[in-house]
Amino acid sequence: MIVDLRSDTVTRPTPAMLDAMMQASVGDDVFGEDPTVNKLEAMAAALFGMEAALYCPTGTMSNQIAIKVHTQPGDEVICDRTAHVYQYEGGGIAFNAGAQVKLLDGANGRITAQQVADGINPDDVHKAHTSLVCLENTVNRGGGSCYDLAAIRAIRQVCDERDLKLHLDGARLFNALVARGESPRQYGALFHSISICLNKGLGCPIGSILIGPAAFIKRARRIRKVFGGGMRQAGYMAASGVYALEHHVERLAIDHGHARTIAQALEKAPFTASVLPVETNIIIFEVNRPPADIVALLKQQGILAIAISPTQIRFVLHLDVSKEMVEHVVKTIGLIG
Repeated sequence: MIVDLRSDTVTRPTPAMLDAMMQASVGDDVFGEDPTVNKLEAMAAALFGMEAALYCPTGTMSNQIAIKVHTQPGDEVICDRTAHVYQYEGGGIAFNAGAQVKLLDGANGRITAQQVADGINPDDVHKAHTSLVCLENTVNRGGGSCYDLAAIRAIRQVCDERDLKLHLDGARLFNALVARGESPRQYGALFHSISICLNKGLGCPIGSILIGPAAFIKRARRIRKVFGGGMRQAGYMAASGVYALEHHVERLAIDHGHARTIAQALEKAPFTASVLPVETNIIIFEVNRPPADIVALLKQQGILAIAISPTQIRFVLHLDVSKEMVEHVVKTIGLIG
């Protein structure tokens, strides 16, 4: 038995998703003629109560497109220091947008309105122009932590008062929606743009959706082309997104339950120093010995994980992890001294 807890990006399409992909109607998406891509984009936009959407190959691309559209070279982007757009997108903010970053120290990756307000540069020719705030929900490096809607509303108010745009890296937003019992439209009303990954918790083999106003998406489509993201008969892949939005959202609660079960076992393990609060499908825990040693012991029992810092290991639950696999993980944790 192999239990892959390295990421929720390792999932494979279910038989039903594969069937939907094989039955897809397709066309040339660069010409706007792929009916399945068009269906997915319209579905995503309507779900969030926004005007339009753009299908992209990856979440990194959809985030980078959004940042490029919202900023000018020399601008400054505010985000938490653990944010995916800063930590894991290859320096794309500098490379693609020519912007710099102001990093804030949030709580498990969640920043506050006061921190944002304090981080905005004054109108001074010596300072970079602050033009964009990027939030991440759920927060990967925060152990899958979720923002409170009230906190986001307060940040949006600051952005409106100071003429800043607000972008959401919602790679795992559906995990947050399911965990908190919130609706996509609540988020669509708060952000100028939202990026949603289909290839993480929703189980698609590829794809991300960028959502926003029609004028924003028109500009984003041009940037996608410049980035090399214009696809042709992409409907075969977009069909997996349509299927996922229709069938794989509510089941995310199963992954959250599995994560809590494993976290409870980790809290009792002698090698665990602490476990970040588990809200969704991600578990980040501190260990009191080299993480590589624990990862190696887990691998011997067919459990794959990654060390994300000199003291931390991350588990990510997903639709390819069954109840029996969770039981195996719990049993293995109990055997490691």
